[in-house]
Amino acid sequence: MIHGHWLRAHGIDGSYERLPVQPVDASAFFAGLPQSGWIGGNVTIPHKEAAFAACVERDAAAEVIGAVNTLWLDEGRLLGGNTDALGFAANLDERVPGWDGAGTAVVLGAGGSARAILHALVVRGFRDIRVVNRTRDRAEELADRFGAGVTAHATDALPDILPDAGLLVNTTSLGMKGNDEMAADPARLPDRAIVTDIVYVPLETPLLRAARARGLRTADGLGMLLHQAVPGFEKWFGVRPAVTAELRALLVADIEASA
Repeated sequence: MIHGHWLRAHGIDGSYERLPVQPVDASAFFAGLPQSGWIGGNVTIPHKEAAFAACVERDAAAEVIGAVNTLWLDEGRLLGGNTDALGFAANLDERVPGWDGAGTAVVLGAGGSARAILHALVVRGFRDIRVVNRTRDRAEELADRFGAGVTAHATDALPDILPDAGLLVNTTSLGMKGNDEMAADPARLPDRAIVTDIVYVPLETPLLRAARARGLRTADGLGMLLHQAVPGFEKWFGVRPAVTAELRALLVADIEASA
């Protein structure tokens, strides 16, 4: 829907299609892209690491994050990047300006999305980032990967590390449609805190609802999806598209229709 909207808006004769690729076929699929007729594409789980390995060159964000979500061709060479960190930061720039002055960040979850968010936080100047995961070993892996200023914590540490947090980010599936569990209790956050969730179905997760009821500033995950798509479209079609209120409304209507 996003890329179809931009193709129509810019009068470009192109298409953006969904292709089913099984994990066992991923490497062969990526190897065949230069001869396929496609000019690039996006990659979602579980193929982001395989895409990383298939690229002959990757951008700096992909190298740090260890995963590729955007592919493009350059004279037959498969190149890749990761736009998730950019999408995360751009969404907060739009929805809660000044978020990068929050000081201390707590990140819930230690999967691939958490890696992208950690990269965004480090780039934007956060020096105290606390990664919280049910399995602390996973959190420690991320803390080791990103180095100084990033610490690992188990879930039971939340009551101790939330009271001075300026930013709370949920990267877990808690709160996703069909899962009403709240990822953390925003009641423990200071009044100045910002809360964001990368989940966008539903748009307002239990975490965001509770944070808003407390009067905290919040940002849903839809903007991250929208903004991460911008660099790919520009790579493929040579035009930098805009994330507009019209485009957001188009996706919100679709999400609400399927609720």
